[in-house]
Amino acid sequence: MLFIVAALALMGVLLGAAAHTPLPLFLAAAGAIGAWLLVFFIRERTGHKGA
Repeated sequence: MLFIVAALALMGVLLGAAAHTPLPLFLAAAGAIGAWLLVFFIRERTGHKGA
């Protein structure tokens, strides 16, 4: 239960910070995070052989 409260509080802080950033900066950051998650997803699905 404490984990859920902490996660909601952190999400509120991050959303509040995102609301005060300029839209182009927010979209660039969202695109970078989305690309990083896509690369991570592809690496996990294909099974990287280096590890």
